[in-house]
Parts: sequence; C-alpha cells; structure tokens
Amino acid sequence: MTVDMDKLRALLDVLTERDISEFEHEDEKVRIKIVRGAKMQHVAPFASHSFVHHPQSAVQGGAEPASIRPEAAEPPSDSADVTSPFVGTFYRAPSPDSPSFVDIGSVVRIGQTLCIVEAMKLMNEIEAEHSGTVVEIFAQTGKAVEFGQKLFRIKKA
Repeated sequence: MTVDMDKLRALLDVLTERDISEFEHEDEKVRIKIVRGAKMQHVAPFASHSFVHHPQSAVQGGAEPASIRPEAAEPPSDSADVTSPFVGTFYRAPSPDSPSFVDIGSVVRIGQTLCIVEAMKLMNEIEAEHSGTVVEIFAQTGKAVEFGQKLFRIKKA
C-alpha cells in the first residue's frame, strides 16, 4: 500500500489554505496525522507495526558527504527546494546495498525518484517536480524528517 502523493498534496494545500493546524485520518490500512507549526518529538506507530532501520552510512563506510548540510536560506530564483510531504525516515537509496537515487551534481527530470521517506511502514518515493541539477542535499539517510523539511535543492534547467 502506498500513499497517493497527488491526493496528499491536495489535502495539504487545503489545510494550508484554511489555516488548519492539525488533521488526523485513520482507516484499516493507513493512519495519517498532520500537525503544522509544531515539532513532533515522537510518532508512535500502531502497536503491531515496527519500523525497519537501514542506515546507509554503515554500508558505505562513513558519514554523509561533506556537501550534505543542514537547511540553508531560501533558494535562489533559479532553484527549487524539495520538501518532505510528511513526517518519516529519509533514505537516499532503495536499500542499504544500492546506490543513491541522486547525488550532488545529478541531473534530474520531472517525475524522477529523488529519495524515499518511510512513514508508518510505507516506503514513499519522493519525485522531482522540476528538471535540473541537484545542488544541495539537506537530509541524512536514516534520520527523521519533519513535514515541510527541506530535503534537496535543485537548480532548475
């Protein structure tokens, strides 16, 4: 089961337009909780679920490259930031023994997978909304990301 990213984006747009700060939905397959403007300390999964952690840095033998850094200021007008659509765990590759989807300097096209954000045991592929070149990576593999947190900066083609 995967989350329909278009529906999720539309929901987030409505919540933003109407200035709704908290929203929660649950059915037999998925539970979504969105809290805007608040830092979440802990997200508790369903009791029967457990998160699988695959730290990529252990496989690659070190920390993230030096060019990956914490969030910077607003992007220049010729760039766009890719943000996390929800709270989850960030992964740069589909598995610990696979190469990263993209690196600094990678040329990407619209719809190309940039990373995975795992949320509630669902592996959600985050795709590029602009063609261009990856110039910055803000998140680290295996680390938690917040809703709206910057993941990548792409210099538009």
